[in-house]
Amino acid sequence: MDETNRWIPETLHDALGIRMTLKVKRMLCEIETGHQHLALFWNKRFGKTLVLDGVTQITTCDAFVYNEMMPHVPIFAHGNVEQVLIVGGGDCCIAGEVLKHRSVKHVTQVEIDVSVIEFAKDYFPEFTRPVFADTRFESIIDDGMKYAAQTDRRFDVIIVDSSDQQGPSKGLFSKKFYTACKRCLTKNGILVTMNGVPFLQPKELATSMKYFRTLFPHSGCYIAAVPTYVGGHMAMGWASNTDVETIAPHLISERYIAEGSFPTKYWTPKVHQAAFALPRFIEEIVGRA
Repeated sequence: MDETNRWIPETLHDALGIRMTLKVKRMLCEIETGHQHLALFWNKRFGKTLVLDGVTQITTCDAFVYNEMMPHVPIFAHGNVEQVLIVGGGDCCIAGEVLKHRSVKHVTQVEIDVSVIEFAKDYFPEFTRPVFADTRFESIIDDGMKYAAQTDRRFDVIIVDSSDQQGPSKGLFSKKFYTACKRCLTKNGILVTMNGVPFLQPKELATSMKYFRTLFPHSGCYIAAVPTYVGGHMAMGWASNTDVETIAPHLISERYIAEGSFPTKYWTPKVHQAAFALPRFIEEIVGRA
């Protein structure tokens, strides 16, 4: 079938009357996994583009923004991370960034949908191959909520690499899930979550902030600009027993050097600090939670 005239719509914001539509240069794979509809295709500007249930997940062109900011901010803010839990993240991009840190001894990735991992191995080997070759990495197929509620292990950083608040990911935005995460964090551990685009999804961020405040003494969000995600800044929520925002800039730089100053395309020590400076409208969303 000729796919060159096909356009794939992002339907996440249909209720707001907004769609971004990407033209298919070449369809690589389109399947029903049993959990969600998956489409992978080439787009002229974004390259390989993965869409799950009408929501863009990753593109090879701009993936580095999200994939660097989700893990490097909490790991460098903590300063002594050894154990990391990733909930979701079946494409292994977040795991790949976590494993750049010499201090990390073990990375546990819990993905509910084995099809996503097998798919990533076939179509994103540049991400999956080095991760599965690293002896510090462990892949578990399970429900993230169940795992966080039952595991005996404790983690210095928990990264919730979920899709938006729908389908299999809906439970990952609940107070029940955040409570489960708190129980398996170490004393000064940090929880980081994907909280959408505040300009178009203010309720998603505000709700998480409200739950965080009832569970942790310190919480907030930081931001990054991801071209794929329509609506401006993307918010990453964080929660901890310690204040993640007030780490001295020179400490972030020193920790980066100690980890080998590995190459990045978005995260830098200065961007790290700047990410916590929120536009007023986002401050207000966070503040009214």
